[in-house]
Amino acid sequence: MRMAFGIGAALMLIASPTIGQRPPERANVLTAQERTEGWILLFNGRDLSGWRSFDGKPPARTWVVRDGTLLLTKADGQMSGTDLVTADMFGAFELTLDWKVERGGNSGILYLARRMPDAPLLYQSGLEMQVLDDAGHPDGKIPTHRAGALYDMTVPSAGVARPAGSWNHARLLVERGRIRQWLNGTLTADVSYGDDAWRKRVAGSKFAKMPRFGTFASGVIGLQDHGEPVAFRNIKLRRIGPSATGAGK
Repeated sequence: MRMAFGIGAALMLIASPTIGQRPPERANVLTAQERTEGWILLFNGRDLSGWRSFDGKPPARTWVVRDGTLLLTKADGQMSGTDLVTADMFGAFELTLDWKVERGGNSGILYLARRMPDAPLLYQSGLEMQVLDDAGHPDGKIPTHRAGALYDMTVPSAGVARPAGSWNHARLLVERGRIRQWLNGTLTADVSYGDDAWRKRVAGSKFAKMPRFGTFASGVIGLQDHGEPVAFRNIKLRRIGPSATGAGK
């Protein structure tokens, strides 16, 4: 009987999913240290509180919350301007989040964007960290369009993005006069902002004919509707200053 009990107890220990393993990390939750450091949740994991369409209307029905994940459910491949943006504007900040796309997926994380009469679409003013299935989307063959790039401006290392269907971790650090981006721990962009070097960089990109692009010291943060399904979670932000340029506009 003692032997049977010992074997049974051992089997129970082996079968238990919690013995010898780290418990799964809870999504959309701030740790005590994060709260002390001033981090906030931009997505609460339950609904779209704090978010709206870029045109000021309520979020489009294609943006849904399911099982603690923020999802774009469209699959028509068409950009329609129903990008999802924060109700608040942010200047200098640190932002982290997780994203995932399906095969051939394309989206973006945009920031320092403002809607203006001559810039009614999010990408016409906001900078974009590319979200992409590098292996399955044609943009993956363009170095400045790979996942993690400051879109059309910087060249991330090949192979930084994880395969379609896998979660990726993004980090943005927007400081006064400097912007950096990381994907899965690898630096994918490090550029000056608001100076002559920045203006020269814009002039050499597809945004050269968009006068509002990359000109604001603060703006909304947006998730792009590129017409392909994409998922986001753990969207966290820490303010580090009121302005990305010091100009205060």
